Amino acid sequence: MDREKVISRVELDYGLDDLAATVRRNRSYRRFDEGDPIGRDLMVCLVDLARQTASAANLQPLRYRVVADATVRDDVFGCLGWAGYLADWDGPEVGERPTGYIVVCCAGKVAPLMWVDAGIAAQTILLGASEAGFGGCIVRNFSDRLPEVLGIDPAVDEPLLVIALGAPRETCVLEPLGDAPDGIRYWRDADGVHHVPKRSLEDVLI
Repeated sequence: MDREKVISRVELDYGLDDLAATVRRNRSYRRFDEGDPIGRDLMVCLVDLARQTASAANLQPLRYRVVADATVRDDVFGCLGWAGYLADWDGPEVGERPTGYIVVCCAGKVAPLMWVDAGIAAQTILLGASEAGFGGCIVRNFSDRLPEVLGIDPAVDEPLLVIALGAPRETCVLEPLGDAPDGIRYWRDADGVHHVPKRSLEDVLI
């Protein structure tokens, strides 16, 4: 039996098929349907999921700013850089921009293990969004203006990540890394489909 069939069987045997589907559906979406906003209540619910996840030494240093207001959303959008591998793309156009943001911050001094916490929280938020029919993208490329736009003191709550959220308006597909035209770089085809190269299971098992 080939590896893919074994994985599928194990997922079914152990009840992992729903989780596996959510993980595979959870891609980095950068274009959204602004006519279908995610809403503040759902974003607060996603933060509630994130706060219950593991934290190094149980320090729980993360704080979250939920952004749903349209004016503040526009200001946050102006602070962000998008898709570094797509050199000829300046980011989503009006009508396809995120309808909400969750800004993950660190209360106090940022230490290396805080990034572990931030990654766990961000992935939990995105999995929850995917399960609810939405999607998003973790953005680390933001300007120094972001704290001012959010009205926070970075010496107290320093932004670590911005999670852009909304109803996806693009198709993202995974490609075997060996078939990708430019190595690990994601790319878009003529139809606007976003292709993401991934290493095989054999490549990552050591």
